[in-house]
Parts: sequence; structure tokens; C-alpha cells
Amino acid sequence: MVLVPFIDMMTILVVFLLVHTSDTEILPNTKNISIPLSVAETKPRPTVVVMVTRDTMYVNGRPIARVDEVMGSDAPVIEPLRAALREQADRILVEAAREDIVEREVTIMGDKTVPFRVLKRIMATCTDADYGKVSLAVIEREGGTPGAG
Repeated sequence: MVLVPFIDMMTILVVFLLVHTSDTEILPNTKNISIPLSVAETKPRPTVVVMVTRDTMYVNGRPIARVDEVMGSDAPVIEPLRAALREQADRILVEAAREDIVEREVTIMGDKTVPFRVLKRIMATCTDADYGKVSLAVIEREGGTPGAG
């Protein structure tokens, strides 16, 4: 007789956990990057992810270039990044049946210590590789309000 309420509570807990585990973050989490804080009201959609640590640049988890090499170059476009993004765009196009350039999205996850000039060149490379929407990943501030601080 004492087990019936316990089983009911366990059932409720299992249902609760199943419902709330589907609300996970889409972007990969890494210990190598310290992402800046921001107030965001909408969740990110699945996109191609360019991750920039203090020393290496990745596209969807695959190493592409070293940050010091990118900083040493004067070219406005990062060629290895552009090639990797076009490869991802071709893969997306095959899966999504030729979507418009304006609809292609890329998310840049950059460590907050990465210089802005590197991020600016990454953004320029993304647009050169025919991505219409470029987003910067940030961590939502706890209890923040839009426009504060």
C-alpha cells in the first residue's frame, strides 16, 4: 500500500524529465571557449558552427586553421575557412534541396579573448562563402533585461 504513491511520484518524475530533456541547447559546449554574456530571447536554430578558441578555428568540430596564422595574414578572406564553409553549404544544399543563400545560417562561437579583427574577417569569410545569416553565440545572462548594462 505504501508503494502506490511512490510509484505515482516516480512516474511523474520520469514524465517531467522526459519532457524537459528535449529542451537542450543546440550549440556545442566546450571548456576551451569563454563565450561573452548577453540577453537573448529566442533559442538558436541548428546551423553550421564556426568555433574559435584562443589558438584554433573549427568548423562543426573539425580543425580548420590556427588563429595566429589568421592574424598574420593580410587577406580579407580566410581561405581554409571559406573552403570548409562551402563544403558544409554543399552538404546542406543536398539535404535541404537548394535553399536560398539568404536562408543559409552560420553561428560563430568565439572566445571572448579573440581579437575583433579576427572575428570581422571570419564574418567576411562567411558572407563570401554565401551564408546570408551570420550569428555570434553568447551566453544568456541570468536575470538580465534587454538593454540593461
